[in-house]
Amino acid sequence: MTTVYVPRDSAAVSVGADDVASAINRATGDDVTVVRNGSRGMLWLEPFVEVETPRGRVGYGPVSASAVDELLANGLLTGDDHPSCHGLVEELPWLRDQQRLCFARVGVTDPFSTTAYEAHGGLIGLRRALELEPAAVVAEVTESGLRGRGGAGFPAGIKWKTVLETEGPLKFICCNADEGDSGTFADRMLMEGDPFCLIEGMTIAAHAVGASEGYLYVRSEYPDAVATLRRAIDIAYSQGWLGEDILGSGLRFDLFVRVGAGAYICGEETSMLESLEGKRGMVRSKPPIPAITGLFGKPTVVNNVLTLASVPKILSDGGAAYSALGFERSRGTQVFQLAGNIARGGVFETAFGISLGELVNDYGGGTLSGRPVRAVQVGGPLGSYLPADRFDLPMDYEAFAGADAMLGHGGIVVFDDTVDMSAMARFAMEFCAEESCGKCTPCRVGSVRGVEVIDKITGGEDPDGNLALLNDLCELMTEGSLCAMGSLTPNPVRSALDHFPDDFTARATRTEKEAE
Repeated sequence: MTTVYVPRDSAAVSVGADDVASAINRATGDDVTVVRNGSRGMLWLEPFVEVETPRGRVGYGPVSASAVDELLANGLLTGDDHPSCHGLVEELPWLRDQQRLCFARVGVTDPFSTTAYEAHGGLIGLRRALELEPAAVVAEVTESGLRGRGGAGFPAGIKWKTVLETEGPLKFICCNADEGDSGTFADRMLMEGDPFCLIEGMTIAAHAVGASEGYLYVRSEYPDAVATLRRAIDIAYSQGWLGEDILGSGLRFDLFVRVGAGAYICGEETSMLESLEGKRGMVRSKPPIPAITGLFGKPTVVNNVLTLASVPKILSDGGAAYSALGFERSRGTQVFQLAGNIARGGVFETAFGISLGELVNDYGGGTLSGRPVRAVQVGGPLGSYLPADRFDLPMDYEAFAGADAMLGHGGIVVFDDTVDMSAMARFAMEFCAEESCGKCTPCRVGSVRGVEVIDKITGGEDPDGNLALLNDLCELMTEGSLCAMGSLTPNPVRSALDHFPDDFTARATRTEKEAE
């Protein structure tokens, strides 16, 4: 029987994947098995349909429901050539050139099939971890060089070691899936496309530090991811992958999904913990750190989705193998996400060290508009704007820090030469004013004043004096804010001023001429 794969990922569904699957089922009946897989990450080709053939999986896309009959008549089920056919999927440059560890199964398997999960390497890491002492598991993660993929880049092994060595009868594993940065969607795609990988990673973490409960904190804007995780957790319990005596090891670990209310600030770990406790999401002062005094005052591991999803591969292949990938102090792989004005947007997982230009121009194909790239913002709404002449930057934490930028969660948002960078600087301050938890004055008040000062500059009101004031305000926010929300908001503002100063003065000049 022929097998056809149609993605159930939210991005694919939003452009008609459900209708395509229904159309194939109606037209073929029992002669074809339709598997709803995750997305391969080539979002410009969605819905991307794959058919299993003797020579491998052949891909077609974008496919509409109205085109299904015509494709079937022209040999879809045998992988015949067609204008919509892209050939063997594994040979496509976008996939061929990646090093997929976190996303190894995403787009390949049915996310709810335990058989497919194990057939493609699932549970190897957990089984090995359960044969090791907790300290040995922590040592593997430390040796791997894995750093937090949520943005801060803090070494995961150090965090785990702290929790392991902190005494307490109750410890927690918390996965921060409150993916709120602009241009980021890798967490969602992994949760929808390979939920067992995340469950396995959290279970390994539980064994490593002595935790018995785990929480997945997912943003409310991801209803499909929430539903997928809950169903996968139920399946995992039925298979003995969660609950009492996991895989006969004696380990007990219970896992729950909690849905956030949509506050960007809850991407910050202590705000997330407050929300999990049923309180308003507000930043906690540090110390104490969550590893010692976390959820409900107990020792807690807080990691991002991609951090925890990296763990099964580290345990299955060993920390040294993972550490062999990457660049300088940035080890392993990162899932880069291309968005904005980009010809080919999607996820591209590869080892750290690839250049920004390779991702944007070679794989992303430049801008969708066809105009020159003028700027990219890397690292979400608090990341710096980088001009096209910085495209030689290698994608690693230290190189970006040296360029007064940050890698963050790996999101890359592209802008062409029509962008007004003074407006983007204003947006950064406006975003902070909207999303601030309000606990500290530099963030709460500084962002509002920042919007006002930028408006004065672009309005031609004492530009030199207000530019000096804006720089002072940025310094105050950087040094005085309680968390990264306020301290990093000046990054996009300063980068816009440094790299695109004419956008501020040009608007001011236009305003003055209009006044005359």
